[in-house]
Amino acid sequence: MFPEYDVIVVGAGHAGCEAAAAAANMGSKVLLVTMNMQTIGQMSCNPAMGGVAKGQIVREIDALGGYSGIVSDKSMIQFRMLNRSKGPAMWSPRTQNDRARFAEEWRLALERTPNVDFWQEIVSGLVIKNGRVVGVKTGLGLEINGKSVVLTNGTFLNGKIHIGEKNFGGGRTAEKAATGITEQLIEIGFESGRMKTGTPPRVDGRSLNYQLMAEQPGDENPGKFSYTSTSPLEKQQSCWITYTNEEVHSVLETGFDKSPMFQGRIKGLGPRYCPSIEDKINRFADRERHQIFVEPEGWSTIEVYVNGFSTSLPENIQYSALKKIPGFENVRMFRPGYAIEYDFFPPTQLKTSLETQLIDNLYFAGQINGTTGYEEAACQGLMAGINAHNKVHNKEPFVLKRSEAYIGVLIDDLVNKGTQEPYRMFTSRAEYRILLRQDNADLRLTELGSKIGLASEERYNCVQNKRKEIQALLGELKNLRAIPQEVNEGLTSLNTSSLEEKIPLINLLKRPEVGIKELKNLNTDIGRTLNKYSEEVLEQAEIIVKYEPYIDREQKLAEKIESLEDYKIKPDFDYDRVKALSSEAREKLKKIKPETIGQMSRISGVSPADVSVLSVYLGK
Repeated sequence: MFPEYDVIVVGAGHAGCEAAAAAANMGSKVLLVTMNMQTIGQMSCNPAMGGVAKGQIVREIDALGGYSGIVSDKSMIQFRMLNRSKGPAMWSPRTQNDRARFAEEWRLALERTPNVDFWQEIVSGLVIKNGRVVGVKTGLGLEINGKSVVLTNGTFLNGKIHIGEKNFGGGRTAEKAATGITEQLIEIGFESGRMKTGTPPRVDGRSLNYQLMAEQPGDENPGKFSYTSTSPLEKQQSCWITYTNEEVHSVLETGFDKSPMFQGRIKGLGPRYCPSIEDKINRFADRERHQIFVEPEGWSTIEVYVNGFSTSLPENIQYSALKKIPGFENVRMFRPGYAIEYDFFPPTQLKTSLETQLIDNLYFAGQINGTTGYEEAACQGLMAGINAHNKVHNKEPFVLKRSEAYIGVLIDDLVNKGTQEPYRMFTSRAEYRILLRQDNADLRLTELGSKIGLASEERYNCVQNKRKEIQALLGELKNLRAIPQEVNEGLTSLNTSSLEEKIPLINLLKRPEVGIKELKNLNTDIGRTLNKYSEEVLEQAEIIVKYEPYIDREQKLAEKIESLEDYKIKPDFDYDRVKALSSEAREKLKKIKPETIGQMSRISGVSPADVSVLSVYLGK
């Protein structure tokens, strides 16, 4: 009934979709197995993509040849560039999306990918022979052969939903949990744990009074995620901001005795940086109010997502508390919020390719690795799909460095440090964030994506042309001179000192008061020269000029630290032979099995002295 597939992807959430698309576009024959074909690419939580650090990840996925940026652009209803008041390392794109169109665009994208087949059924187990995965077992008792398997089970592994004192099995509201896989993996020798996440109630937008809220419109000139020719928005929908108050908090507190979290019925740890509303008012008792983002679910629906009000309290308490929020006095609730517990597998059991250490050709991606967020899941799926394809075609693993991408930071953190709570990406996790900006993701990664056969030739050529234009513009900025009598009046209006002699335009651009737009307006001839270039190229040149010393310093630091990656460690290296290693380091190294001295240096519990000892030993 089934051929033997190169890659079988289990689960069709954000990780599964990217894994299937990547492996198929690289040439593998792929089977995507999902419990429900109608929920491919489902936005289970908020209808938005990107945000701080997460937006950088979406742009990186796109630069490599993934689909998340394209799907987000085709389904967005609002675009905002966050942190514009800060430096460019902090700028983070974010889209508000039409939930239904997002899922539809994902399904269409996959259906248009020739090498992807689909099968709707639950996967109950893996077929493993001689330490290698060779297929999957389904609930109907079928065995489907595959040379590699990518597990992207999300919150479905033994998922349990909690609402007040009620709890029941489920991977998502109205969808059953997946059983069998966890038990099989534990029997093989995998370590597992439990995590928890939650979602807020959904409400009827017609019942809200937006006049009592603050409007949050999109950017005046909206951007987009993808470097391809997706269209920017011509019209946008606003989001809205309101706040809880002491009355809301008092109502919520009446349900604490029935809270599954406070009463110990939930064992898994939830995301630290996205707590439930009951957790907020319990942990931050001195706060009189908490911000609520009122987010529309799409162009053609009245459903609204109440961001900031995630809860698992009884539904009547949720409803009573919502009615006390300004603008929600007459609210009609569509469905209550809930918490969900699910199994995950500590990611220290993985190689940097996301292949498991215990079973060859088996890959984990997404929440099964302890992460939270669409973007974190999607980038893991992309990398697992790439590496599953590479493995079955006898190619080297594709691993991104910490200095190359936020994706590299995320996977390096997971594999070397693990996580005890749902892992979320922040700019602060990246030590090279001046290098890893959202604006230069294509310049950093598209050539790599092209080399592995994922990014198209068209994408590669566009990046090369962009690179040439940036260099040409930088050359003109160095060669063209600003003439005092032509620019001094404009410089005075910008509150910066006037010129006494001709200087290169690039020197003017280094001044804090002078941006590329101001430079264009100083003089007609200057404006004419700069207007030959696209806004994207102009922005790149400005960032390079203004931040050149910081970029150079970070680049040199990255090169120095990455020299440790050249020192390889054999997978079967016997750490017990190195008596000078600390006992904690020896224990961690035997468990994680780092591939290089550089990776070893980033493992929690391994000291600089341990790194030095092993470096000397290997040198001998």
